[in-house]
Amino acid sequence: MRSSLKTTRRMVVKVGTRVVAREDGRLALGRLGMLVEQIAELRERGIQVLLVTSGAIGLGAERLKIRPKSVADKQACAAAGQGALMSLYDVLARRLGVPTAQVLLVESDFHDRPRYVALADSLERLLELGALPIINENDAVSTAGLVEDRAGVFGDNDRLAALVAAGLDADLLVLLTNVDGLLTGPPDEAGSERIPVWDGQDVRFGAASHGGRGGMQAKVTSAQVAALGGSHVVVANGFSPGVLERVVAGDDVGTWFPRRGGQSRQRNWLRFATSPTAAVVVNTGARQALLERNASLLPVGVTRVDGEFSVGDVIAIRDENGSAIARGVAKATSTDARASAGQRDRGTLVHRNQIVFLEDL
Repeated sequence: MRSSLKTTRRMVVKVGTRVVAREDGRLALGRLGMLVEQIAELRERGIQVLLVTSGAIGLGAERLKIRPKSVADKQACAAAGQGALMSLYDVLARRLGVPTAQVLLVESDFHDRPRYVALADSLERLLELGALPIINENDAVSTAGLVEDRAGVFGDNDRLAALVAAGLDADLLVLLTNVDGLLTGPPDEAGSERIPVWDGQDVRFGAASHGGRGGMQAKVTSAQVAALGGSHVVVANGFSPGVLERVVAGDDVGTWFPRRGGQSRQRNWLRFATSPTAAVVVNTGARQALLERNASLLPVGVTRVDGEFSVGDVIAIRDENGSAIARGVAKATSTDARASAGQRDRGTLVHRNQIVFLEDL
């Protein structure tokens, strides 16, 4: 059933805080050593690997001897822990002949299309040169993942890993955690069982793990993003010896999210890596033309413009009930869109080649 995983040629591995660190906050040297050894073995088999890692904040907190509460505390801990975390990965990898490259990202690296393309190009080049990109959110300067209930492109490294997988056409994303995969209920609840293949089953989620900020619900959401972007996803136990080799061998380990789509990198960027701040509302006819005929959005179908935008900005397209049905790249400013709303023969507001639909999200 998982035979398609055997053909993996590019994969993203995300390792969570509970895998990186011990209960006392110190690095789990043995687990990290085994992880890097597995990655080295996969590389020898011709599989390109990108590693997305958590753990910098927890390691920094242990080094600074504080329990971070404010955003500034967490940023300070990230700054203190990131260098030490990367240093350890580098030492472990170099012993196996694997060169590493640190890549720290912030949310705006995904919002802006030229920066997104430049990031993808940089990661592609690192892979061509045989390096292991080690990726983390730059929490020392970014607050995207540090403020609870904040809307945005990503708020945890699970989502970041999914965006990297979708943006680089990865065959596989592996989310390593401290349980055996997605369970029917919280791990400490009697009767909770592993779900081998995800197909939308009802699940009772527990709280995020201590020291982490994602939790299993974040992993499911991120897995769905990556699957829609064209990657297989497996959520598995990072404590299990040889877990990565077992995943790419197609073994029944963890929970498998089969890939569901696969679009161009630009459409993946529009769908997953943007967070529009302005929108246009369209009438029923325009909605039907967009969804059923893959038409461009013309001003005649626009009934309202919310917010301000410029040419080239990504905007949300909403129906008259307020539901977001699509997003796309504006070919006019919000001022021009308001002036031409409801009128015929006024050009194109969003071209059909730069529209992506959101019905699956």
